[in-house]
Amino acid sequence: MAKPTDTPLRSEEEISARVKALESLLIEKGVMTTEAVDRMAEVYENEVGPHLGAKAVAKAWVNPEFKKRLLENATEAFQELGFRTGLQGEDMRVVEDTDKVHNTVVCTLCSCYPWAALGLPPNWYKQPAYRARMVREPRKVLAEDFKFTVPNDVEIRLWDSSSELRYWVLPQRPADTDGLTEEQLAALVTRDSMIGVGPTRTVAS
Repeated sequence: MAKPTDTPLRSEEEISARVKALESLLIEKGVMTTEAVDRMAEVYENEVGPHLGAKAVAKAWVNPEFKKRLLENATEAFQELGFRTGLQGEDMRVVEDTDKVHNTVVCTLCSCYPWAALGLPPNWYKQPAYRARMVREPRKVLAEDFKFTVPNDVEIRLWDSSSELRYWVLPQRPADTDGLTEEQLAALVTRDSMIGVGPTRTVAS
């Protein structure tokens, strides 16, 4: 999927090589230890990330009472599931997609983002091109840059995340998923759907 950018994004292989080189240098210089690196990897694999947000979304799809709590106070509802919210997740708000309203999130000042629920922000989220264009022409940006078409009769609501309040989206439950477990439903939730720039997966996909 193409992402908006002022300059071409580096390949994942190049980024990975640079990260490994930097990691080795920091360990060699005594700035970091291998144990610290392993601990940070464990945090981002298990304690924060989009898989946790996806679990909250799936829970909201099957449990109306939890959904109500998530929409009223996302931080408390997220903690209710046993998830930490200290890493950029102290004050989160979840907004719900409906048949008539599609929500999408941007940070117009920098890159404020609910790390606890969605993990680290993608590079395109932090780029000035995304931040500026999404405010001016969100429907066009979604269609052209993310290949995600929102029907003209659906209102697009843009939410501006800040250091005080970080937004993420409760997407609509995909069709034909009545028999799925919470775990199976969570697998259909994408990071982009919780930012509001892409769809959830379908059962067939």
